[in-house]
Amino acid sequence: MLMPSIFKENFMDDIFRMPERFYSRAYSNNGLMQTDVKEFDDRYDVTMNLPGFNKEDIKGELKDGYLVVSASVNQTNDEKDKDGKFIRRERYSGSCSRSFYVGENVAKEDIKAKFEDGVLKLTIPKKEEKHVEEEPKYISIEG
Repeated sequence: MLMPSIFKENFMDDIFRMPERFYSRAYSNNGLMQTDVKEFDDRYDVTMNLPGFNKEDIKGELKDGYLVVSASVNQTNDEKDKDGKFIRRERYSGSCSRSFYVGENVAKEDIKAKFEDGVLKLTIPKKEEKHVEEEPKYISIEG
């Protein structure tokens, strides 16, 4: 069904006048955590969009060769009238995460991260995987 052009994607957002970041495309599957990875000879540069998040909302963890970037936010918007009674009370809670295999030899100290204007930039060095030649394990056969 077509909606008049005065409505946004979701007409309820227009009625309640939610803050821009809650009805923008940034929180749809098309915009949140969009990631660009550039490969260089010695490193990877990763740029990830995290609009609406603060630095404190974002965590990076290195575990079993995987870099996991997660972000979560909890926000309450309270509006009261002159008598202190609520005329509107809304809550928003959301989280997201992405993981990237960076190798077992990359240490957390090797990864550089910077968050500015809703964009997380990571520099991840390339480390050579140490291949260990496994000795054949022969089974003795009696007889």
